[in-house]
Amino acid sequence: MKVLLTATVQSHIAQFHKPLIGLLKEKGYEVHVAAKNNLFEKDGLEIENVDEVFDIPFERSPFKINNVIAYKKLKLLIMKNKYDIIHCNTPVGGVITKLAAKEARKNGTQVFYTAHGFHFYSGASVFNWLLYYPLEKIMAGFTDKLITITKEDYDRVKNSFNTNVYYMHGVGANEKKYYPVSLEDSSKIRSELSYSKRSFILVCAGELNKNKNQRTLIRAISISVKKIPDILLLIAGNGSDENELKTMVKNLKIEKNVVFLGYKTDLDKYMKICDVLVSASYREGLPLNIIEAMLCCKPVIASQNRGHRELVEDRKTGLLSNANTPLRFAELILELYLHAEKREIYGKNGMKKSELFTTKNIIKELTTIYQLKGKKYG
Repeated sequence: MKVLLTATVQSHIAQFHKPLIGLLKEKGYEVHVAAKNNLFEKDGLEIENVDEVFDIPFERSPFKINNVIAYKKLKLLIMKNKYDIIHCNTPVGGVITKLAAKEARKNGTQVFYTAHGFHFYSGASVFNWLLYYPLEKIMAGFTDKLITITKEDYDRVKNSFNTNVYYMHGVGANEKKYYPVSLEDSSKIRSELSYSKRSFILVCAGELNKNKNQRTLIRAISISVKKIPDILLLIAGNGSDENELKTMVKNLKIEKNVVFLGYKTDLDKYMKICDVLVSASYREGLPLNIIEAMLCCKPVIASQNRGHRELVEDRKTGLLSNANTPLRFAELILELYLHAEKREIYGKNGMKKSELFTTKNIIKELTTIYQLKGKKYG
């Protein structure tokens, strides 16, 4: 039995599909990956435990000519390898894969698609609704199983899309890597990473781009530093906005309070030493970094969006604010700085909630969706 996993970029597979790959290999499947190779941008990130990796020149913009080349290459690959299941991800990668797999599907290949957050959602622009909703609805007809990872997405399409729709609690956060540590161990890790025990540390993890909106957080730090001199924002990730964000930090004269970590494969260390996880993104599917922070028993301050609301219950597991409100973010940061008991309560509540989103639980859900129970292939 042979499975092909596709996405626009290889880092997507490497970051979000380890549980699926592990499960398929355990059941005896041969696993191939087809996506654009961008791993050179992600320091140390690798696709592990697969049989073949193919560099397919997908582009995130649907209007790029490379997507025509990607379609042709992918179609030939599918014809050659005769996959039993093709599991696609990401909007552009998903559409191209479904089209390329059209003939194979007539011959018995099953096509699965994981929607990591539809571009149409409550609060999305009219343009997004007009473009992406009909496109996803049409392409659902080329799909045997559609997997959603937020309840909002599931509820919206379960009765209106012409395919089998499933809900899954994310892609699986590694509970063996992300877990709470004692104050003593946290202090040791801080010392190893050269951070002071006195610092009030915030972590923001994600690609440096307009959607992730690190600007709001940087402005919030420039406000917060007046009342929290030892505040420290650690920004993990890389991306197109890196130089612009660094210039912004320099202009605000808060270089001592904002550190750019770059892309980190050991993000768990930073989650374990931080006081709060922060995110001000405009749009999210189901953010893995927030689940990882919750597994570490950390409170969250986040912007109001679909993915954040799925995880962060305001005044229970963390605090929510509008994305473009640096002053409000600064107020919420100060609130958690002054009230350690709130950090503890929100952290414990979040850790309890995060149990549904662990690798262990996701493997159970994938086993059901793939109908793998009791089967062994070789």
